[in-house]
Amino acid sequence: MFVSLFLVMMGYIVYFNLTQSRDFIRSPYNQRQDALADRIVRGSILDKNGKVLAKTEVGKSGKEYRKYPYGDMFAHVIGYTAKGKTGLEAVENSALLTSNAFFFEKFQRELKDEKIVGDNVVTTLDADIQEAAYDALGSSKGAVVAIEPSTGKIVAMVSKPDFDPNTISEEWEELNEDDGGVLVNRATQGQYAPGSTFKVVTALEFMREDSRYSNYSYKCGGEIEAGSNTIHCYGGKVHGRVDLKDSLAYSCNTSFCNIGSGLQIEKFRKTTKELLFDRDLPSDLPFKKSKFALTKHAGPAERMMTAMGQGQTQVSPYHMALITSAIANSGTLMKPYLVDSITSYSGTIVSKNKPDKYKELMKPKEAAQLKKYMESVTDYGTASVLGDAEYTTAGKTGTAEYSSDKGKDHSWFIGIANVDNPDLVVSVVIEASDGTSKAVNVAKKVFDAYY
Repeated sequence: MFVSLFLVMMGYIVYFNLTQSRDFIRSPYNQRQDALADRIVRGSILDKNGKVLAKTEVGKSGKEYRKYPYGDMFAHVIGYTAKGKTGLEAVENSALLTSNAFFFEKFQRELKDEKIVGDNVVTTLDADIQEAAYDALGSSKGAVVAIEPSTGKIVAMVSKPDFDPNTISEEWEELNEDDGGVLVNRATQGQYAPGSTFKVVTALEFMREDSRYSNYSYKCGGEIEAGSNTIHCYGGKVHGRVDLKDSLAYSCNTSFCNIGSGLQIEKFRKTTKELLFDRDLPSDLPFKKSKFALTKHAGPAERMMTAMGQGQTQVSPYHMALITSAIANSGTLMKPYLVDSITSYSGTIVSKNKPDKYKELMKPKEAAQLKKYMESVTDYGTASVLGDAEYTTAGKTGTAEYSSDKGKDHSWFIGIANVDNPDLVVSVVIEASDGTSKAVNVAKKVFDAYY
């Protein structure tokens, strides 16, 4: 009798492990998830160093509940399991509800009608870097994304406003009624005018269209006519004679308007598509496509505004981090990922992700030139606050108008640390910045925490 029962149990466990497709288990419409949760204690989610980001605990009543030790800090990227599943809780649902515990232990627990402990998801996230980004963003709305360009590992992803996943059920109605989009992951789903960070894209297109770009020269008078409109340099500054490097360093609007007015729109569109505009992004989490809307019917004003990062272009902080990663990594974008490995609850590695090339977004020579130009931004340009850092930097600031209130614009920064052998790329956006909360200052604190 015992032998028969043993064989039946073995057969069932083998069948269960072989027939449960991860994608099928992950589906919110799959009712077998409830059955799995009845048999398996949901595994933990850890940062790269083993710090617990989410775990299952048992209350006094014996009921299981999900605990998030860092509260709001990882709210969007880790997600929650109450009121549906989001973030990595949704993406890695199958792994968390699968157990690779030792076979004999599984068998013993089955006999005792006890739950089996699920596997752990070890992320690429670094709790210390995440905390630095979270604290640096403060009470501002916005997002921060930090990626290792040579591997594609995402080490931080912050979105604000945020919420406490520990109390999501109690606050659900209030959160859904909030018109500030608190449940939206602004890092991957936020859509913003890129402001002057887009000048990196415009510079790339200009380099492709004009082989004499190194000889470019323009005299900035502080303003330029665009049809019936007049476009000014930020703060009314007059930059005088500038080349392409200085144009990027000082973020000269009139120079980039001048460049944009001469670009071939169809070629420009082709370049933006190569940089993943209007395309799906490689992402573990839900995202929104970025949009490049310039067409051959565009008038002078729209062409100029688009070239300087305004117009109708829309992009997410995550997407700008990917473009910057490609620049940092000699033109090649590594496939970005959030999960380093899956382990049993005792720490035995079940599977491990390895860095993998996603796509070449630009030629190595183009990336090297852009990186050199971006060094001038942090050396003597608009991000010179990074010039005295103990590590070398390159980057691009941006100020994106979004309303008639000229006193509040979105503040942007994309940056690279350790330029010759890049360690980290950071993309930051701060909504409705009044000038005191600048994205470059947030990025500096993230870089400082990394080193």
